[in-house]
Amino acid sequence: MIQQVNDDQDAALILRAVSGRDSNAFGQLVVLHQGKVRSFLRRLCREPALADDLAQESFLIAYKKLSSYRGSGRFSAWLCSIAYRRFLQYERERRREARQHEDYAEEVALVSDDYEAITPLQLDLERMLLQLDPQEAAAITLNFTHGFAHAEVATIMQLPLGTVKSLINRAMPKLRLLMRVSMEVSET
Repeated sequence: MIQQVNDDQDAALILRAVSGRDSNAFGQLVVLHQGKVRSFLRRLCREPALADDLAQESFLIAYKKLSSYRGSGRFSAWLCSIAYRRFLQYERERRREARQHEDYAEEVALVSDDYEAITPLQLDLERMLLQLDPQEAAAITLNFTHGFAHAEVATIMQLPLGTVKSLINRAMPKLRLLMRVSMEVSET
């Protein structure tokens, strides 16, 4: 009986949210189901902050696709399926970034083995770039090494211009810190 009441409540809120008559209806659905979605993702991620981020993204996806919910099965199951697909997408992205990072590290190793003309400073810079997030390293490399303007970097990376600027602005202080640490280590 309790499940029927919850299903009826979900159905009423979904109707109000989809119709646009009640701007708070989807928020009420989130309140009702966020605990289940977050705990599900926390088990999968084993990182509470990441699970919370993925849960938030899952609810955004659900909001955008709410009109496609057909009512077959429980609404919470539909939400959990969205959350699971978002988790799988995150894992694919994480593995792809790790592979790109490994490929780049191998390329740096090949370059350092093949070209004796590379200075120790250039090798240090390559090692520092490996410590950045792959997107930050890509934006820095395209902008500073290859001379592309921010707008060109945005086009190449298929990212908004503001994101590219943020990546570069986040990466620069990290590189400065890594350089300072490297210089301190070499002085000792």
